Amino acid sequence: MSAAPARPLKVMVIGIRGFPDVQGGVETHAEQLCTALVALGCEVEAVVRAPYQPAHVGPRWRGIRFKTLWSPRSKGLEAIVHTLLAVLYAGYARPDILHIQAIGPGIMTPLARLLGLRVVATHHGPDYDRQKWGRYARAVLQLGERWSMRHAQGRIVISSVIRALVRDKHGVTAELIPNGVSLPALLPEGGQLRQFGLTAGRYVLLVSRIVPEKRHLDLIEAFAQAALPGWKLAIVGAADHPDDYTRAVLVRAQAVPDVVCTGFQKGAALAELYTHAGLFVLPSSHEGLPIALLEALSYGLPVIASDIPANLDVPCADIRHYRLGDIAALSTALREVAQREMEAGYRERLRAFVAERYSWPEIARRTLVLYRRVAPD
Repeated sequence: MSAAPARPLKVMVIGIRGFPDVQGGVETHAEQLCTALVALGCEVEAVVRAPYQPAHVGPRWRGIRFKTLWSPRSKGLEAIVHTLLAVLYAGYARPDILHIQAIGPGIMTPLARLLGLRVVATHHGPDYDRQKWGRYARAVLQLGERWSMRHAQGRIVISSVIRALVRDKHGVTAELIPNGVSLPALLPEGGQLRQFGLTAGRYVLLVSRIVPEKRHLDLIEAFAQAALPGWKLAIVGAADHPDDYTRAVLVRAQAVPDVVCTGFQKGAALAELYTHAGLFVLPSSHEGLPIALLEALSYGLPVIASDIPANLDVPCADIRHYRLGDIAALSTALREVAQREMEAGYRERLRAFVAERYSWPEIARRTLVLYRRVAPD
């Protein structure tokens, strides 16, 4: 008599604003991971924040079920309040695995364990190093890191840098499962470039939220110094909570010729901007494992990035690194990369690199292996 097939694993993902097409690296990670887990036969429910979740998406999307819960629209409170509500909901819904994304929401790990839940926590990076946080918020984030890494039954880190941090600070091991990227189609030139006055192959691209650790002002100054004839700088992204830094970036962008701020873009519009960029720059002072950098490589773009450990952790010899905050060095890199002739097969080589190392189906498979070790029999 043949054994009955194993029932689908019930997975609940919390600690995210929402998806699809919600700005943020953790949100992009969750969107791709959940979709790939569904393809592997899991029943996936994502608990999302009402102010962010697109209303048109509805309660189900690509096999993923959404539970939308209220949260305050407050930089300091929304994550912790929403995660508290999500954990209480999980205590009622009883998933096989509760997957908490990021260390801020991870502060609720002990409560989830108290409710008898099996918890997997993903460390996306030491968020307490971000410039936007004050002393109290940093203390909360450090506590979230400590409690999630020490109390979750399963721990995931997205880079070797974070794995070393977790080992050295907390004395625990974690599974290294990186961010991923889906190899995109290269789109023909269309209305998006015309809308922003961009010429294919003649603009520098940065895609990120407008927050201090992304160092937009460094890039704007370096672009001004580089004086690239016929080139523009396209800054794609917005701020969840506009502040003095957001205003400073927009004011400086307006003052420097040929800098274009497109606001948040998604879907085909964003794909068109990636496809036709001349080069991509990531000047950040803080990253976990930068999805935007992987996305740029997936489009075959030349990349310039700051020399922070997270950027150096992407083992691609074609990335041009410069010392963080060194505007003169970034300006020189912009001139040299913009003037360089792209050799035959360059794009295909970069696309093959990310397809081999950062495949979402393989990332989901490895995550599912960890789930099954943690899940109840």
